[in-house]
Amino acid sequence: MAPRIDHYDWPGGREGMLRFGPDDGPLAVVALPMFEEGNRTRTFVVTLLRALAERGIGSVLPDVPGQGESITPLAGLTLLRMATALEAITDRCLDDGRRTYAVGIRSGALLDGCALHSGRWHLAPQTGADLLRDLHRTWRAASHSGDQTMMMAGGDPVEIAGNLLPSDLLLSMSAATPSDQPGIPRRVVRLASDPAAADRHVDAAPLWRRSEPGNDAALAALLAEDIAGWIAACEA
Repeated sequence: MAPRIDHYDWPGGREGMLRFGPDDGPLAVVALPMFEEGNRTRTFVVTLLRALAERGIGSVLPDVPGQGESITPLAGLTLLRMATALEAITDRCLDDGRRTYAVGIRSGALLDGCALHSGRWHLAPQTGADLLRDLHRTWRAASHSGDQTMMMAGGDPVEIAGNLLPSDLLLSMSAATPSDQPGIPRRVVRLASDPAAADRHVDAAPLWRRSEPGNDAALAALLAEDIAGWIAACEA
């Protein structure tokens, strides 16, 4: 089933999104990893959402402000503003009587805390501190020296992997954690190489660590089956 081009409006403007699967029933709202990891995993996530559509689950893959194809500048953005943008999708669905479920990949799991989702499914979720460590390693690899404090010193935007990241955005990451609200179902899936606690570990290579974008159709099918079964259980 081919994806359809759509959009959503939020207080800061309008962003594009891809829509997959049926136009009724529960909807998965997917957040890619932020910055360069999103570029490496987008093809894989599209394969995953096609597999979800084959299992009768609708989904959307939105451009987060400042990410992907978004033309919103990163200046002035924080994790909260990004999460508020995605909240607009769920608000529209709830107005239409349609429940939503968050699907957060890596640092994308930091972006679903504002929306009134019926559940959250996270793949290898990162904390904001994890994300900052990754950004700091990338910054150091570009011939900079110093710790994270020095990376964020001065208040000026910091260029990391071609992104000009404002200090407010970096600071908003420091204490951020994936949402885990009492009474709201949450399922965490991690790779077998990750010893952190999870509801399930799967044997697969981390696509986000590759130097170029990649795909893994077998992993996409496995995760689609997991998500579809979990959403069905939540809906029952």
